[in-house]
Amino acid sequence: MSTIADTPLATGFPSLAREGVVYLDSAATSQTHQRSLDAMSDYYEHHRGTVHRSVYPLAAEATELFEGARDRIAEWLNWPARATIFTKNATEAINLVAYAWGRANVGPGDTIVVSEMEHHSNFVPWHLLCAEAGATFTCIPVDDECMLDLDALDAALATGTVKMVAVGHVSNAAGTINPVADIVARAHAAGALACIDGTQAVPQMPVDLQEIDADFYIWTGHKAYGPTGVGILHGRPEVLEAMPPFLGGGHMIASVSVEEIRFGTLPAKFEAGTLQVAEGIGLGAAVDFLAELGMENVRAHEQEMCAYALERLQEIPGIEIMGPKDAGRRGALVAFTLDGIHPHDVAEILGSRGVCVRAGHHCAQPLMKRFAVAATTRASFAVHSTRADVDALVDAIHEVRRIFE
Repeated sequence: MSTIADTPLATGFPSLAREGVVYLDSAATSQTHQRSLDAMSDYYEHHRGTVHRSVYPLAAEATELFEGARDRIAEWLNWPARATIFTKNATEAINLVAYAWGRANVGPGDTIVVSEMEHHSNFVPWHLLCAEAGATFTCIPVDDECMLDLDALDAALATGTVKMVAVGHVSNAAGTINPVADIVARAHAAGALACIDGTQAVPQMPVDLQEIDADFYIWTGHKAYGPTGVGILHGRPEVLEAMPPFLGGGHMIASVSVEEIRFGTLPAKFEAGTLQVAEGIGLGAAVDFLAELGMENVRAHEQEMCAYALERLQEIPGIEIMGPKDAGRRGALVAFTLDGIHPHDVAEILGSRGVCVRAGHHCAQPLMKRFAVAATTRASFAVHSTRADVDALVDAIHEVRRIFE
C-alpha cells in the first residue's frame, strides 16, 4: 500500500538518516524538514538583516521573507495575516491571552472553563488568572474513553458566569479529537469566548479557522516540522485590538513620549522587541511542505498508522490503551500502560532498540489522576511513519514483556 511516507517529499528529515532510528515522538517535537532548515540557512547566509526597522536591501529582503512567511501561514489556516501573531511557543501564546485579555476582562464572580484533558500549557495560565482575579476555575470531566462531557460543559455555560472556554483541539495525552467548532458555538451562545490549543491538530489534519470560529487559536512550530522558538497566536482582530499589550518595548509602539504611549497596530502590538526572524521564515517553509503534501492526505496517512497501531497493540498481554478505541476519533498517537511495568522502564528498553517514544504524565497530570495512573508510554506518528515503524514498536514491547517475565 502506497502512503505519504513512501513519497520523496516525506523523506527530507536529516535526523532520521541515523541507522536504526524509529522516531515515534512527534507529539512531543517533530523532526524538522529540510525545507525549513534550508530556508533558515538561506536567511542567515544571504539575507541577514533586521526586520521592519531599516531600508537597506538586506533588511528589506529579510522583512519580505518574514512577512511572506506570516502571509502564507495565515492563508494556510484561513485567517487574516494581521491577526496572526508570532510568539516563541504555544505556551507563551496562551499566557499572552490569559494575561493581556484575562486581566482586562476577568474578575470576581466570573468563571474560566477548561477540560480535564488539557496540557498544562492550557491549564496553568488560566488557574493562575483565576487565583489572581478571584474568579472560579472549572474543569469539565471526560468519560472512560477520554471523550469530553459536553453536558457538563453546557451546565457550566448555563450559569451565565463563564468568560472563557479553553480546550485542546486534540489531546496530547489520549489523542482525543474534540469537536471544537461545536464547543466554540456553545461558548459564544452563552456569551463566552473560546481559546483553542491546536498544537496537536495543526500538523495532523485540515484546520480551517474561519469554520472553527474561535476567538483565539494557538499552535507551535516545533510540532509542525518547523523549528523550535516560534509559536502562533491567531486572534479575532476586534478582540486583539481591544486587548492591552502583553509585553512593552520596541516595535510594538506607534509613538512614545513622557506624557503618552500609543501602541502599534496589529500584529506589531503583540510582537515587542527583535523577533524570531529565522524561525518565522523556517515555519513558513514547513507550512509550504505540509500544504504541498495536502492535509487531507496527512490525516489519512496518520489515521491509518494509528489504526494499525491500535490493531497490533491489542495482541500484547496486559496492555491498557488510553483514549478512544476508534482511530477516526483520535489524533496520531497511542498512549498505553503495561500491567506491572513502569512506563519509564518501557521507554528505556524501547529506546535501547532505537524506538523513540515518550514516557511520563505528558504535562497532563489532571488526566493521569482521572485514570489513576502516574504515567503512560506514548507512541506518536508523523508523515514519515510507516507500518514497519509500528511493527518495530510492537516487537520491542514484546521484548519488554520477556525481560520482565
